[in-house]
Amino acid sequence: MTATTAHLPWTATGRGDAARVTGPGSAGPAGGRALSVRERLCPPMPRSPLMGWLATLSVAIVAGLLRFWHLTEPRGIYFDEVYYTKDAWGLLTAGYEINSTTCSGPAYVVHPPFGKWLMAASEGLFGYTDCAGVPHGSPELGWRFSSALFGTLAVLVLARAARRMFRSTLLGCFAGLLLALDGLEFVQSRIGILDIFLMTGVVVALACLLLDRDDGRRRLADRLEPVGSSPGSAPLGDEAAGPDGGTDAGPDGGPTTTAPPTRADRLLDMYGPRLGFRPWRLACGAALGLSMGVKWSALYTIIGFAALALAWDIGARRTGGARRPVLGALRRDSPAWFAAFVLVPIVTFLATWTGWFVTDGGYYRHYYGNGFGAAWHGWWKYQMAVLKFHEGLHEGHAFASHPMSWLVMARPVAYYYSSPAYGTSGCHDPAGCSREVIALGNPAIWWVGTAALVAMLAWWVSRRDWRAALVLVGFGSAFVPWLLFPNRTMFFFYALPSLPFLVLAITALAGLVLGPREASETRRLVGALSVGVYTIIVVLLFAYFYPILAAEVIPYSSWRARMWFPGWI
Repeated sequence: MTATTAHLPWTATGRGDAARVTGPGSAGPAGGRALSVRERLCPPMPRSPLMGWLATLSVAIVAGLLRFWHLTEPRGIYFDEVYYTKDAWGLLTAGYEINSTTCSGPAYVVHPPFGKWLMAASEGLFGYTDCAGVPHGSPELGWRFSSALFGTLAVLVLARAARRMFRSTLLGCFAGLLLALDGLEFVQSRIGILDIFLMTGVVVALACLLLDRDDGRRRLADRLEPVGSSPGSAPLGDEAAGPDGGTDAGPDGGPTTTAPPTRADRLLDMYGPRLGFRPWRLACGAALGLSMGVKWSALYTIIGFAALALAWDIGARRTGGARRPVLGALRRDSPAWFAAFVLVPIVTFLATWTGWFVTDGGYYRHYYGNGFGAAWHGWWKYQMAVLKFHEGLHEGHAFASHPMSWLVMARPVAYYYSSPAYGTSGCHDPAGCSREVIALGNPAIWWVGTAALVAMLAWWVSRRDWRAALVLVGFGSAFVPWLLFPNRTMFFFYALPSLPFLVLAITALAGLVLGPREASETRRLVGALSVGVYTIIVVLLFAYFYPILAAEVIPYSSWRARMWFPGWI
């Protein structure tokens, strides 16, 4: 795929794995000829893997430079770092969260430990503040380094995932750049709290799910149409049959009777082949289990991705010619599906609690006494206490907001604010200055992304494109569950795990705007200009809001100019 066609996302497999190469973005052979099973199942990737890696790594480097620059500002603990930095210190020193008030005994915490273990790892490398308030090393770098690292990793992984999803290096880099320049992702990458780890886990799981989709379809194609076979060979159990379905021509031109199909042949024809070990599917389940080890809300993404994987299995077998693709997926794929989306997440989630199990001081660790059974009983009681806490979280908060307001960013959260006086802290304005860290997304991403979701819904309804379904299911599993708890105290930054799917929706829409390779030169030029102008707007808005995302000291009038709505103050 050349640079001039790499941005076209809608390949022949877009709508139900169409049997002919037609429509926008067709990547297969020209002329509308029938596609082979392999061509339908395995559309080609961009031709240069090296250029793909160099391009996506370049975007990730830009993201990393932005996130690590002046990472230790503002100095000290701010917002919910007051909880998680101390929890991480407890894990680092004792293996469980320590009560920060008494500096001894267990702390009752309401989120699983994996995200705090990641913070503990960087605290061990760079520094921390102990329970007595004594700093060791560079504390701010210690509790923020992991966040910046994972925020940068998310940009790289999403760029790679989008490249695979749309078969386009250009669109992959476009998606990575959007995530890199979103204010909410940027801020969450520079603070020692948990949400960036949750989002990155979801993005890694998404990438593994896409790799599994391609790997499973390649395996299916290998079993149905081995490499080197004629492209038009019949799929599944029909390959032994001649033109009339029962005989082949013999050497002398006369009919040669073929052997009757065996039971294995009939099962193959009905259900399709077994696909064997699915390592990327298991990796997806592990990433989801680790995500749930950061925050329980990843459970809904597990359900959404599991449903997608099953639907894709059915679709792949239907494309391969299975007469009963639903039963085929249930009989052939369900054991691996169950292992990946039930067993592996459970085991991985439990593994994140290893520190609690192997030590003696954790909350409820010996509530029911000693022994293996008592430990499990105490752990379950702990989980029920956490569930009760989340169900009863209805306290008012100045920055609380309803999920329906998140997409328009009606109430972003101010994590930090100070008002340096003239002549202090770098303030050079006689009227005074402001310094803020506000969890505010890029308007060009969140507002356009909301419209792009509507476009994806229309595209899925009209074309049944699997990419549109992925965007909708991924976004819905990260966002819709919050609507089920309208009275709970919630904040805008809870929407962070849904951001990658907003970015993918915009990326898909950009591919449509860029147009198919068959379009006129004028059509292509208008599309390129439109996407280019949009990208420039994203860059400019990020630059404009950067001072209030990165705690820069600016004149009060400049800060006030960036408060576009009363809800932003």
